[in-house]
Amino acid sequence: MRTFKLRALSRALGLLALTLATGTAAATPIKVRIASGVLVGETTDGVTTFKGVPYAAAPVGALRWAPPQAAAPWNGPRAATKFGAFCPQRINADGKPNEGGAFGATSEDCLFLNVGAAKGAAKAPVMVWLHGGGNTTGGGSLGAYDGSAFVRDGVILVTINYRLGALGFFAHPALTKAAKADEPLVSYGIMDQIAALKWVRRNIAAFGGDPDNVTVFGESAGGAGTLDLITARAARGLFAKAIIESGLGWAAPIPLAKAETQGAALSAKAGAPADATVEQLRALPVAALAGLSMPGGGMVTDGRLLTESPSQAFANGHEAHVPLIIGTNDYEASLMRTFKIPAAAVLTVAPASLKAVYADAPTDEAKAAQLFTDSLMGAPARWVAAKSADHPAWLYHFAYVPQMVRAMRPGAGHASEIPFVFASWDTLGVVGEGIKPTPEDLMVTRRMHACWVAFAKTGVPSCAGAPTWPAYTAANDTLLDFDADGVAKLRTGFRKAQYDAQATVILPTLKLTESAGK
Repeated sequence: MRTFKLRALSRALGLLALTLATGTAAATPIKVRIASGVLVGETTDGVTTFKGVPYAAAPVGALRWAPPQAAAPWNGPRAATKFGAFCPQRINADGKPNEGGAFGATSEDCLFLNVGAAKGAAKAPVMVWLHGGGNTTGGGSLGAYDGSAFVRDGVILVTINYRLGALGFFAHPALTKAAKADEPLVSYGIMDQIAALKWVRRNIAAFGGDPDNVTVFGESAGGAGTLDLITARAARGLFAKAIIESGLGWAAPIPLAKAETQGAALSAKAGAPADATVEQLRALPVAALAGLSMPGGGMVTDGRLLTESPSQAFANGHEAHVPLIIGTNDYEASLMRTFKIPAAAVLTVAPASLKAVYADAPTDEAKAAQLFTDSLMGAPARWVAAKSADHPAWLYHFAYVPQMVRAMRPGAGHASEIPFVFASWDTLGVVGEGIKPTPEDLMVTRRMHACWVAFAKTGVPSCAGAPTWPAYTAANDTLLDFDADGVAKLRTGFRKAQYDAQATVILPTLKLTESAGK
């Protein structure tokens, strides 16, 4: 399941974006020369930003459903003070943010990134953020991803757009037939992420960044995309570390033939004939495609970009051997409301042996929520960490809820860690829905943000005000819990019975021994 629509967070994301757009602080122009030309950004309150920078050519015409190509160079200075358009997606007619926080203009010409850096930075660590939104919504310019706190702590932050929905994740027999023998297929959004990382490799030194110290991190679909990058051979050497926030970890591979069948059905919905040619597919109007998406997304094993699923890669030791942080939130079941999944549906599909392990849940609703959270996020994250034995992995659990809304929420929902990681409300003051952070909220924010910064700088997440966080092993079975009471605690054997039971049920369905990877 990769369609993670963040309705509970969308108003917050949109409000933050509006706050940034209407800021009144004086800005000073600043120039930087990169491989494709001169950019003119601006410095405000010590933070230098370059927005709307093209990292690849517009994926239009013959480049729709094609691997990203190099952006054309430009003559003279290019203004980089405004964000580029969002990639095509459903946008609300009333101007309110959609499920992924996006609003306003969209365009197929959307392969832009944004850089935040400190003036005078030199050999600074770099973090590249992959946004969530189920590979169908969202974008890198949302206000919740404001990088000011990272920049002030000595980190260069890059946020990106990548192709979404049917324009970013699509298979069709005609595309396969027309492609070159070794040309990657289906996961064009993941190809975009790789192209952005290549751009960073070539250009980030001009902004004061260290191309050999890049951490890729993402949440939800962005976390799943990070796992895809750890799996894809084409991404090797483009990043040194990774962070996966609520990014699954378990999924059976979807073969290309199955994806082609799904894509043919999807293109028919968009108005293409049953025997559509590549030219006819690329002539479909954007509006007919923007609201459509294929199941599976980047999990399709096309045999070229992805020769195996991330689950297969970790099971067989084929993943990129980079240090990583991986973790989840304690109430990922907030997605049940988003997807309109009733508790009865979860309980119906769960085998009796699995439900028995959750017998202590006080209600059926609580039991379903725990089953959902553990199967989708918690147990897979522990499994990925355990499979990273020859490269360190740190496992976390996030349970903190802001004090102002604590009485109204059953736990830390999907995506609720984002303002803590980015420390975005330290600078903006208010984050969506009128939530005003308390001193305790800000203490937890500083701690979690510091973990991420330390990891980006050194490869070890040392966190002020928290115990020493050991790398996870199956033997120590220890994670760091950003607990509901605001205290970071080490926990050993966290939900062991439940996670073990989930593994017993789900792992045999993932075709782990059928890997085609080398």
